[in-house]
Amino acid sequence: MDRLTEMALFVGVAEAGSLNRAAGKLGLSNAAASRYLSALEERLGARLVERNTRRLYLTEPGQEFLRRSKQILADLQEAESTVNAAVAEPSGMLQLAAPLFFCVHHIAPLLPAYALRCPAVSVQVQAVPDTAAIDGDVDVAIRMRASDPGQGVEFQRLAETRQVLAASPRYLKRAGMPRRPADLAAHALLIHTCPEPEDELHFTRRGEKTAVPVKGGVESNDVQVLRTAALDGLGIAILPAYVLYDDLVGGQLRPVLDAWDLPRTTIDLVYPSRKHRLEKVRTFVDFMAARFARTPYERRWTRRFKE
Repeated sequence: MDRLTEMALFVGVAEAGSLNRAAGKLGLSNAAASRYLSALEERLGARLVERNTRRLYLTEPGQEFLRRSKQILADLQEAESTVNAAVAEPSGMLQLAAPLFFCVHHIAPLLPAYALRCPAVSVQVQAVPDTAAIDGDVDVAIRMRASDPGQGVEFQRLAETRQVLAASPRYLKRAGMPRRPADLAAHALLIHTCPEPEDELHFTRRGEKTAVPVKGGVESNDVQVLRTAALDGLGIAILPAYVLYDDLVGGQLRPVLDAWDLPRTTIDLVYPSRKHRLEKVRTFVDFMAARFARTPYERRWTRRFKE
């Protein structure tokens, strides 16, 4: 069997949490996908995926193979992009719509390397909310999503991030450290209202589930406003880990209820289906996907922190 197809299928299963969805993305039947996965496990002599009635999850060998497989596929994608760019040089203006904080910290630093790869492409960045609609002028958008991005668009996954709670040591000294989700009712919460404010926070921990009503002390559709408010001791921020990671590692903020999980968010490059035929779009999407696959971003943004 084709080893690259086996590898791509395995990565797809790990990311989608579903053999059927991974098979569909590769244009395989469910039966063929099952044969590919079984052949891969048999050749490696190791169980990579455990299955139960509700979900799939990776074994320890599976997690290591996923890390190496993503690296190999990213290198292959980048190699193909390099050759394709030499054959048909992309050119023109690329309109990129992206949330400001994410773009400043994680996209803008990569633009010089992309400019060297595709010097005839100019990138124009529009700062937009996390879930802004893609209008006719936008070629590519960065979207944060917890569900399917919708019809008429394609997407390239960049990374996944936890939603974390964090507060300054000063605030926690004054208000106390919450020990369970219900304790949040007595605290000032800093709420991200994009796309819409949540009525409840849905926590899980080792199979236990609980919902907590949300009452914001400060609300904003901009993550930087809420991060600054948290650093200033105004309350407990509820934000993606990519926003607060450096502050948590540096000790400016402390994690709150980190043993509990909120629904995770996927970070995607999204583009109208018709536009992937444009070389400037294809090369940009492939370049960013390859770079993100080679960075530790997702590992950082999905880790737990010590309270």
